[in-house]
Amino acid sequence: MTIAPSVALVDYGAGNLTSVSLALSHVGVSHAITRDPDVIRSAGRVVFPGVGAAGASMRNIQEAGIDQALREVARAGTPLLGICIGCQILLDRSQEDGGTDCLGLLPGEVERFDFSALPEPRPKIPHMGWNPVSFLREHPVLEGIPSGAFFYFVHSFYPAPSRQEDVLGRSSYGDRTFASILARDNLVATQFHAEKSGVHGLEILKNFSRWSP
Repeated sequence: MTIAPSVALVDYGAGNLTSVSLALSHVGVSHAITRDPDVIRSAGRVVFPGVGAAGASMRNIQEAGIDQALREVARAGTPLLGICIGCQILLDRSQEDGGTDCLGLLPGEVERFDFSALPEPRPKIPHMGWNPVSFLREHPVLEGIPSGAFFYFVHSFYPAPSRQEDVLGRSSYGDRTFASILARDNLVATQFHAEKSGVHGLEILKNFSRWSP
């Protein structure tokens, strides 16, 4: 018999899996690394990490049956945290890899940074480094963290949700202001790498482990 973990950390070949696991352990969050859809469905909460391209990520989760498990988790009201690519593919579609259909848990598209209209020197792509995040409202996952806190980003694409009420935090890069935290009901997702964002990133993981939406 499978024992449901309190937190399921989804393993679909994402490059940041180990660092997310270490960060969860650092803040005392017991978790199980799994690619078993049934374990994901039965978990008390789910962390969906990711590094890389949308097309490969979607293929990996579809081949493992994880895509349907995540949709069921979302419908069931289980707390779900997406990180980086795990944030982006919660939306309907990504422009990456010639256009990639994603999970469709939040309406919107993932767009690529384009600074071609700006004069030289243009901002580098990917956007890499520490940037502030402005919070648009209070949320339990942000408890104890000041608006304007810095988090660590590595990305060339960013989420552009259709509903502004799904945007919890915003950041700026070049001439673009983009959604860097998404939240609706039992879903919350960060474009930045919470696991690499120092004390504030660890606080997000700890707050998520206690959150009861």
